[in-house]
Amino acid sequence: MSQLTIVANIKAEADKIELVKAELQKLIAITRAEPGCINYDLHQDNDNPAHFLFYENWESRELWQAHMANQHLQDYLAATEGAVAEFTLNEMSRIG
Repeated sequence: MSQLTIVANIKAEADKIELVKAELQKLIAITRAEPGCINYDLHQDNDNPAHFLFYENWESRELWQAHMANQHLQDYLAATEGAVAEFTLNEMSRIG
């Protein structure tokens, strides 16, 4: 199995920054306890507080996909519906 790095960029609507931040923070402890999670680190842009970034490493793509199917991610999506302006996700492999 090959390790997978995920970079997820989340941009909150200007009036929903604190809501999105709180909901993202709820994901951290539960996700870090999941099988295959190496690290799951949330960042907030110093110049644009509406921009959040998850930097994640997983033991395999299969274990990351299992994470993506978990109920706590569905709960996050429901709680932040209409509050996220933009979301991009990159699946990456370490090459050096």
